[in-house]
Amino acid sequence: MISIRRSEERGIANHGWLNSHHTFSFGEYYNPRHMGFGPLRVINEDRVIGGAGFPTHPHRDMEIISYVIDGGLEHKDSLGTGSVIRPGDVQRMSAGTGVRHSEYNHSQKDLVHFLQIWVLPQAQGIKPSYEQKHFSAAEKAGKWRLVGSPTGRDGSVTIHQDVNLYATLLADGEKVSFEASPERIQWVQVVRGGVSLNGKRLKAGDGAAIEDVADIELVASTDSEVLLFDMTANF
Repeated sequence: MISIRRSEERGIANHGWLNSHHTFSFGEYYNPRHMGFGPLRVINEDRVIGGAGFPTHPHRDMEIISYVIDGGLEHKDSLGTGSVIRPGDVQRMSAGTGVRHSEYNHSQKDLVHFLQIWVLPQAQGIKPSYEQKHFSAAEKAGKWRLVGSPTGRDGSVTIHQDVNLYATLLADGEKVSFEASPERIQWVQVVRGGVSLNGKRLKAGDGAAIEDVADIELVASTDSEVLLFDMTANF
């Protein structure tokens, strides 16, 4: 079964400095039919104007993944770490017992466009930690590149949950397949462009929940960037 979550059906929070689209219930946006999918709890597509951002705020017991689409996102946290996250980078922050952090547009004039993804961890109260890695366009071109996993295998960032996160870049007309295990579920998120997912058309911002589908095939209708979450169904 494939259930599509259309971009235009998402929740919207527009604060002037921040324009955010919520795939699942978040903040003041509440939709009981869209509370998450498996351990995947948040996919927010955020656009932040130059010089603005999220001041220091707390998190706990959550795996937070930042995936920048355009621009640079400056991160600082109470662990003493800080960086600028750019396209191709994947940052994972495990909030665990508690962490405070800030996220700002690194540019004073250009927009930063990114996905903020939250995954519920396998266990609460773990030690807070942070990790960031870069994955080149060549690594993702025409194939799935593992960028996050429970063990950090193949150079991916470590996610403290049974979730494998893949990314791909597809040229117009290019296709990529994924063979799913029957005991697992998947979520596909179109970052940019447009694809056909087993014959169903998806555009940028669209997502799809996938259950009991063994063979997943994407065909790009234009140059596209797509994420795939392969997750435990026992959640």
